[in-house]
Amino acid sequence: MKKIQILGTGCPKCKKLAANAEAAAQALGLEYEIEKVTDINEIMKAGVMMTPALVVDGDVKSAGKVPSADDIKKLLG
Repeated sequence: MKKIQILGTGCPKCKKLAANAEAAAQALGLEYEIEKVTDINEIMKAGVMMTPALVVDGDVKSAGKVPSADDIKKLLG
């Protein structure tokens, strides 16, 4: 199972990233769980300085932008 984390404060970009990540995971037929991380200290522990960020299985895949669902499919694949 893939663990997908969305790091951010809950802004509209964070919500869009979460929606895109969910769409990408569903399109690939993955077993996954999505966790939203809003605690600024936890975000900084991950080494992320710009939000929103996408973390997959502990690896930061994207930060400071909202990749499309198609781009996220490539990151998950």
